[in-house]
Amino acid sequence: MPSAINAAVAQQTAAGSVPSATISTTTEGAGGGTGGIYSAIISRNQPIIKVKEKTYEELHKKCLEQNILYEDPDFPPNESSLFYSQKIPIKFEWKRPREICENPRFIIGGANRTDICQGELGDCWFLAAIACLTLNKKLLCRVIPHDQSFIQNYAGIFHFQFWRYGDWVDVIIDDCLPTYNNQLVFTKSSQRNEFWSALLEKAYAKLHGSYEALKGGNTTEAMEDFTGGVTEFYEIKDAPKDIYKIMKHAIDRGSLMASSIDTIMPMQYETRMSCGLVKGHAYSVTAVEETTFKGEKIRLVRLRNPWGQVEWNGPWSDKSEEWNFINKEEKIRLQHKIVEDGEFWISFDDFMRHFTKLEICNLTPDTLEADKLQTWTVSVNEGRWVRGCSAGGCRNYPDTFWTNPQYRLKLLEEDDDPEDEQVICSFLVALMQKNRRKERKLGANLYTIGFAIYEVPKEMHGTKHHLQKDFFLYNASKARSKTYINMREISERFRLPPSEYVIIPSTYEPHQEGEFILRVFSEKRSLSEEVENMIEAERPSRPSAKARERSEEEQQFRNIFRQIAGDDMEINAEELRNVLNNVVKKHKDLKTEGFELESCRSMIALMDTDGSGKINFDEFRHLWDKIKSWQKIFKRYDTDHSGTINSYEMRNAVKDAGFRLNNQLYDIITMRYADKNMNIDFDSFICCFVRLDAMFRAFHAFDKDGDGIIKLNVLEWLQLTMYA
Repeated sequence: MPSAINAAVAQQTAAGSVPSATISTTTEGAGGGTGGIYSAIISRNQPIIKVKEKTYEELHKKCLEQNILYEDPDFPPNESSLFYSQKIPIKFEWKRPREICENPRFIIGGANRTDICQGELGDCWFLAAIACLTLNKKLLCRVIPHDQSFIQNYAGIFHFQFWRYGDWVDVIIDDCLPTYNNQLVFTKSSQRNEFWSALLEKAYAKLHGSYEALKGGNTTEAMEDFTGGVTEFYEIKDAPKDIYKIMKHAIDRGSLMASSIDTIMPMQYETRMSCGLVKGHAYSVTAVEETTFKGEKIRLVRLRNPWGQVEWNGPWSDKSEEWNFINKEEKIRLQHKIVEDGEFWISFDDFMRHFTKLEICNLTPDTLEADKLQTWTVSVNEGRWVRGCSAGGCRNYPDTFWTNPQYRLKLLEEDDDPEDEQVICSFLVALMQKNRRKERKLGANLYTIGFAIYEVPKEMHGTKHHLQKDFFLYNASKARSKTYINMREISERFRLPPSEYVIIPSTYEPHQEGEFILRVFSEKRSLSEEVENMIEAERPSRPSAKARERSEEEQQFRNIFRQIAGDDMEINAEELRNVLNNVVKKHKDLKTEGFELESCRSMIALMDTDGSGKINFDEFRHLWDKIKSWQKIFKRYDTDHSGTINSYEMRNAVKDAGFRLNNQLYDIITMRYADKNMNIDFDSFICCFVRLDAMFRAFHAFDKDGDGIIKLNVLEWLQLTMYA
């Protein structure tokens, strides 16, 4: 190592070394389902610095100044924006609204649910969510900025806003739309010259990479992207007794709600029944009301078919005789209309009889201004499952389950419920996997996901230690998601006593790599954060010189070293390789092919304190002491004597060697040292520990005031990293 760093490290060295699943059905269409170490650190753990993208206002102004119509370079009017797995069956022509009709308008008479008519794309789940969105004008104006027009300051550019994993993003598009015979191919309005719904669909398609990416899904997904809310999912046959009250309360507080009917055959979609309802199809729930019929109270539900037609034809349908017994004022209150617009009333009992799923998207404070009736405490944690390191699978895999990311939850205040005799905290956990729909074209499907909640032992309250394998072997979970399911998000309400808990989000199978967001909602104060170990290394004492001299092994090594090193008593990388491999061969119980030359070069670089490119006997002796202790750890975890340990066992091996690392560093170790089967051989194992040991020593040498922060100039940084 060059002198500036070597001197500091050498000084430190002299003082002592520092060392069972559920599969979800979707409506319409099949359900969705390295460079070097420093680039890995940057890409995985640091925000990527991007060139600032131009805002909608900047682009709009530029188009007006240059008198041009905007053309979106990121979502061009060609096949790449339409499909990724199929050929276009017919020739589509991309046209701007002014080429499709005379007098185009963005919104006519306010955006409402009758403006949405499904086209030739299986995205009824998305359109049902739009219909729900139109019922909440404040939400609607956030998703669809209303200061857009085909008349004033028109420049062929529009924008829409969606919630994406904790942030609101602005999606900018041009207004070129796919047509056939001068008709819109996909979503359209009931009025030919109104285009807000078609443009909203295009922006959502851009967000996910293509129109085809919108084929098949659950309405909850779009409802959350419109609101940032959290969805509760009910199987109607198992719904709570007060489900009508839940639905009514949801409508009153502005929640978005949708329902659907499962098909018997998994691949059978949109089957029309004799009663007018459609199986495998998503409906918006637009109202929940009570009325008086023949002197008795009757509960009603209003639904809308995104097709804009095809309605229920049973009791309380548009033309049914039940309406003859309802007076004019009540009909007006219930907005009863005899028109084929896809919207209809149905009795609550018939709704429960025919429909199978109910999805309610509850709004949260970041959607609009805080709800005066109820405020939420919300904590958001972003994480990832990394193959071979933190993708441990569910509790069926005890050897790896403990390696999943862990999040501490502190429930601090009990509920204000005088009727409840127990001291209880209510909260909701929502686990969402990220970007799987957008990555469909790369073969990504939705993982089957879930989570478990464990109570942290009192003696560990306030600590940030990652709970180990034994804890999960001998402690049962206090709560968990009802099932593992292949949906984008799974959520569940819980009631637990005030305490400290740990939430373990996971995929059902281990080794599945992906990103997720974990949200915890509570009505009272709570804290949620990822468990991250402190990064530190133990400083073991070195054996005394006399103890070394008495060691028979010491004498053998000194003799071998003298024979190879010669008169200067220093060895280079190739000579180090010969020494180490001669020694390792004597350990018959250690299955290894020995050390590679490149590994020995790294060892020389990391142990060389005077920049000579060689190490002397004292440096070699220090290295061998370390290797000997690390070799014992390796044998402990190489239980099958295969000459390798898996990357999950590496976490415990690192801990046994006296190092405390966080998940990001374990990820990097796996990327750098594990093979394609996520195994680490003895050579890589030792190289990893040599580097950890040396880098900790280098850091502590520079951290003269012990505050955990060092400052290097570019020369020092390059000297340290290039030679190591």
